[in-house]
Amino acid sequence: MRKQLLPIILIAVSFLFACESSREKKEEMVILNEPETDSIAVERPEISFYFYEEKNDYPDAVIEMYSPLGNQKFRPGKIPFEFNIKNYPFESGMAGFQLKMILNSGDPVGYNSPIFQRELNEGTYRAVGYLVDEEGLALKEFGNFVDRDFMVGETRPFPYQAEPYLALNIPSNNTKFKEGEEVTIDFLLVGGDINLDRLKVQISLNEFQYEIQEVTPVRVANLPKGEYQLTLNLVRRDGKELDGPFSSIRKTLFIE
Repeated sequence: MRKQLLPIILIAVSFLFACESSREKKEEMVILNEPETDSIAVERPEISFYFYEEKNDYPDAVIEMYSPLGNQKFRPGKIPFEFNIKNYPFESGMAGFQLKMILNSGDPVGYNSPIFQRELNEGTYRAVGYLVDEEGLALKEFGNFVDRDFMVGETRPFPYQAEPYLALNIPSNNTKFKEGEEVTIDFLLVGGDINLDRLKVQISLNEFQYEIQEVTPVRVANLPKGEYQLTLNLVRRDGKELDGPFSSIRKTLFIE
C-alpha cells in the first residue's frame, strides 16, 4: 500500500511546486502583430504588457534622510547625503545595491553606505532615496522611500507643488536588452496614493501603450529589435494632466 501511495504523493508535491513557482500574469494586454507584407511570412511572438503579484519582504523597512534638510542651500561641489535605515538588512550582505537615489528624474545611483557625497553643479534638486529587494526592485510601502528638495548655488526652490509624482527605478536610460528578454519597468509614486488620489500611469514604448492603476513593476514581452522611447505619464483617471515637474519621465532603451 505504501509503495502505491509514494508515486501519488510525489506527483502531488511536484504539481504543487510547479503551481507555486509559476507566476500568474495580471491584466495582460496582448498586441496583435500586423500581417507581413513580404512574400515570405515570418512569425513573430505577440507583444504583451502585464504584471505579477509582487511580495514585499521588508514592509516595515524605514529610510530617513538626515541630510540635506528641506530646501537647504549648498555651494557647488561635494554635497553630503546622510540616511538612516531601520528594519532592513542593510549591512547583512544582500547582493547588489541596497540604497538607491534619484536626482531630478535622472538615472538612479546605488550605494552600499548610508553616508556619501555627490559632486553637484548649481541648480535646484529633488532627491528620492529608496530601498530595493534582492531582485533590485524598489520597495513601495510607506516609509520605504523618502524625498527632499535642496539647492546648490544661487538658484530658487521648486514652486510649491502638492501633487504626487513618479520616480523610475528601472530601466535606466540607454539600457540594452536581448531580443526575447522580458523588459521590467519599475517605478515609485511619491507624495500620493494611486487610489485615493484617483491616479493612473500611462506607459508608452514608441507606438505601444499600456495603462495601469497600481504601483507595481510592469513587464513587457517580445519587443522586436530596435530603439524605443519609454515614456511614463502620471495622470488623473479623468484624463487631467498633472502640473508637477516630475509627473512625466522619458528614457531610451534598445532591443538587440
